[in-house]
Amino acid sequence: MFRSDLIPSAFFLRPVAAVAQGLLGMHVCHEDVVLRITEVEAYGGESDSASHCRFGRTPRNAPMWEAGGRAYLYFCYGMHHMLNVVTGPAGEGAAVLIRACEPVEGLETIRLRRGDHLGPVLLTGPGKVAQALALDRSFNHHLLFEPGSLELRQGDPPAMLLVGPRVGIDFAEPEDRRANLRFAVANSPWVSQRGKLQKMLARPVME
Repeated sequence: MFRSDLIPSAFFLRPVAAVAQGLLGMHVCHEDVVLRITEVEAYGGESDSASHCRFGRTPRNAPMWEAGGRAYLYFCYGMHHMLNVVTGPAGEGAAVLIRACEPVEGLETIRLRRGDHLGPVLLTGPGKVAQALALDRSFNHHLLFEPGSLELRQGDPPAMLLVGPRVGIDFAEPEDRRANLRFAVANSPWVSQRGKLQKMLARPVME
C-alpha cells in the first residue's frame, strides 16, 4: 500500500490559514483508504464568529483547544461526521475542515461506504470524506503526525489554488462570511461549490 512520509508536527503549529493552504495535495490515510486533500476551510478561535470556538471552551470543541496536529470530529445535522485538523499552539482554538478529497487508494472500499457512487460525488463534501474514511467521534484528539490508524502524510502541493469565502456559515458576522478562508486545488474536479472561488498562486507548503 502507498504511504509517503508523515507530515511533521511543526507543520500544524502555524496560523490556521497557512496550514489550510499547506494541506492541499497532502494525503489523509486510514486503513486501506488514502485520499488526496483537494478542498479545505480555515476556522479561527473566539474572534471568528463562524468557528465552533466563538463561545469559548465546551465539551464538544475541546480538541480544538489542544496543540495543532490533532483530529477534531463533530456530528453535523445528526447525519454526518466532519473531519477537522487542529492548528496552532494549545489554547488558540483553530482548525481546518477537510471539505473534499480525491481517491488515491482503496476506491472499492470508498464506493462500498459511499453507496457505489462514481466520480467527484464520492468525496466532494466533508461528510462524504469522513464516511469514506470510516471516521466518527472516537477519533477526537487523535495525533495525525504519528503512525497509527489515522494519519496525514506528504503529497504533491498544487501549482495553483482557488480561494473564496466559506460556505454554510450564514449565522456568522458579515466580515467572517466574506473572509477568503476556503481553499481548493485549482485544476481538480474534486472540489465542491466552485461558484465563489477565484484562482490565486500557490504558496510554499512550509512557509
